[in-house]
Amino acid sequence: MVLTDTLGDTLSHILSFEKIGRKEVTLNKNSKIISKTLEVLKDSGYVGSFEIINDGRGNKIKLNLLNTINKCGVIKPRHKVKKTEFERFEKRYLPSKGFGILLVSTSKGLMTNEEAKEKGVGGKLIAFCY
Repeated sequence: MVLTDTLGDTLSHILSFEKIGRKEVTLNKNSKIISKTLEVLKDSGYVGSFEIINDGRGNKIKLNLLNTINKCGVIKPRHKVKKTEFERFEKRYLPSKGFGILLVSTSKGLMTNEEAKEKGVGGKLIAFCY
């Protein structure tokens, strides 16, 4: 089986473990985008700490869950967003104003929509979480 969207698979795996009430999950896939996404989610308070385990075949991630995620997923297609257009996409992907985050890939790295607004940069929408 060929996996085409590792980030989408990872976020759905995290969401399913959150829904059944687990406190810890081991993710078999690892990449830079997954690691950066987990860093942003950790800084925003949606997931706990995580560690990368080197097993020789490809790294695994051991992630502690806080049971604070209601829904998370990737945004396909990856929309380009200007620094003044965030509100339109917040209305589309988030349930209400000030509730949840959009992950944006910018020239200054992966960050939330609020950080991108503060820094005045645009980018491509990657994922959402609330």
